[in-house]
Amino acid sequence: MTAAEAGPSLRAMKTRAFLYLALTGSLSAVAQDGAKPRARDLGIAPGVFPPGVLNAITDVAGVRVGHVTLIEGAAVRTGVTAILPHQGNVFQDKVAGAVFVGNAFGKLAGSTQVEELGTIETPIVLTNTLAVGTAAEAVVAWTLEQPGNAEVRSVNPLVGETNDGGLDDIRSLPVKRDHVLAAIRGARDGPVSEGSVGAGTGTVAFGWKGGIGTSSRRLPARYGGYTLGVLVQTNYGGVLTIDGAPVGRELGRYAFAPDAGPSDGSCMIVVATDAPLEARDLKRVAARAIFGLARTGSSYSHGSGDFAIAFTTSPERRVRFGDREARSRTLLPSEAISPLFQAALEATEEAVYNSLLQATTVTSRGSTVEALPIDRLKAILRKYGRGQ
Repeated sequence: MTAAEAGPSLRAMKTRAFLYLALTGSLSAVAQDGAKPRARDLGIAPGVFPPGVLNAITDVAGVRVGHVTLIEGAAVRTGVTAILPHQGNVFQDKVAGAVFVGNAFGKLAGSTQVEELGTIETPIVLTNTLAVGTAAEAVVAWTLEQPGNAEVRSVNPLVGETNDGGLDDIRSLPVKRDHVLAAIRGARDGPVSEGSVGAGTGTVAFGWKGGIGTSSRRLPARYGGYTLGVLVQTNYGGVLTIDGAPVGRELGRYAFAPDAGPSDGSCMIVVATDAPLEARDLKRVAARAIFGLARTGSSYSHGSGDFAIAFTTSPERRVRFGDREARSRTLLPSEAISPLFQAALEATEEAVYNSLLQATTVTSRGSTVEALPIDRLKAILRKYGRGQ
């Protein structure tokens, strides 16, 4: 297990030992207040399409995810999450990609070149707001050291963030280059750790502990049999709605309630698919992921940075660095893209639920952000005829 996969514990480990284990990947398991359910364990299965085998972004073949979770002393609660589009040299073999901005109160370094060229040439890294520069520098360094990149002199690192300063001593700049490199180098396929891990270690969503969540959808053969996966970093506000049930209102914790605090925040979404889409249609898929946040009760508030990055792993849509020759390539026409729109909506909604359900209660500097109370949630779902 990598740093990536080690969930945070606020008990039983000395800080230095925890940090060392998180970075070296030696930590086999960390208690997370007992087994935590995912959405489907509660009978919550948004939409009409089935999930992939793992119900994760890594159901898209070749995609890998790594986390580094930083827990230090009484104040550092942050981390890094890296998403790698394929197992080769991403700079030399760029993937078609796009960005859609729901609300731009945030930082997404590298987005303008993606918008201009329609390609992504580095791992995608998520972290906290003040670590974007450090992460970008680390992504550049990692890219330059890859075999075959000895002559590379320009790199466009793609780094997104949400602000975890409520639980994290963000001003101490705890994320370092080595943390980012560890997340990238530790990225793996297979199951993805969720909740209070990686870039979701210190995030808060709907007044509860947010975090990393993921989900996927597999289209039936009649729609191409393509796979689409989503990973989210939830740190935003609104009136939490789960499968149509007004959970936030029932729990008495929601934006604009008489005793509510600020409801601003942000959400980063990464969408992967193996469908052979061009950048224009990938942007449209990314837009549906942003729209999917509405199903969860997002307010898209003034201070919320809501960004979605979408890419395809299809070899048909890759761009080889330095290639100037015309060639024929397979392209899924826009008329066939509606099933992928539906898949993006469904997977984003479920990924948000998983980020909340898998999150653990986190305490920092004397303040505690509670995990969503599962027993009370089950009762609310039953009241509204949802879930099991």
